[in-house]
Amino acid sequence: MSKIGIFYGSSSGNTESIAKRIAAKLGIAPNDIYDVGSAKADRLADYDVLLLGSSTWGIGDLQDDWEGFIHALPSAVAGKKVALFGCGDSASYSDSFCSAVGKLYSAVKDLAVVVGFTGTDGYSFDASEAFVDNRFVGLLIDEDNESNLTEQRIEQWTAALKEAV
Repeated sequence: MSKIGIFYGSSSGNTESIAKRIAAKLGIAPNDIYDVGSAKADRLADYDVLLLGSSTWGIGDLQDDWEGFIHALPSAVAGKKVALFGCGDSASYSDSFCSAVGKLYSAVKDLAVVVGFTGTDGYSFDASEAFVDNRFVGLLIDEDNESNLTEQRIEQWTAALKEAV
C-alpha cells in the first residue's frame, strides 16, 4: 500500500474521531494524521495518497482551519491520489449536507486522481456540493443523526480505498 497521510479540520471533534477511525482501519500510524489547524502544509509532500477531511459549518462552509491550509492543496496534490471525507448534519442542514467536502473536491479535482466516491443510498439530504454525477465525492458521515450507520460506512469506504490505493 502507498504511504497515506490524513489531513482534517475539526471543530467539535467528530471529524477528528472519524479520521482516527479511518486510520485504524487502514493501518495508518498516528504520526501520519494531521489537524490542519496546527500542521505545516509542507507535510502534504511526504505522502503518495492524501485523505482530506472537513466538517461542514454554517450553510456549507469549510471548517475554519482549512481556510489557512487549502491554499497549499493545488501544488501538493498534483498527480497524487486523494480521497475525501467529512461530517455534516443531514437533518438541520439537508440543503448543504457535507458541502465542505465538495469544496475540498473543487480544490483538488483537476490536479489529483480522486478516489473513494460513494453512493447515496441510505442518506437523507436535499442538496450538497459533495453530490456530483449522482454520487458523493467521498465518505460523508452524519454523527448527529445517523451515528448508527457510521461504522458500516467507514468499513465499506476503507475496504474500497484499499483496492484503489
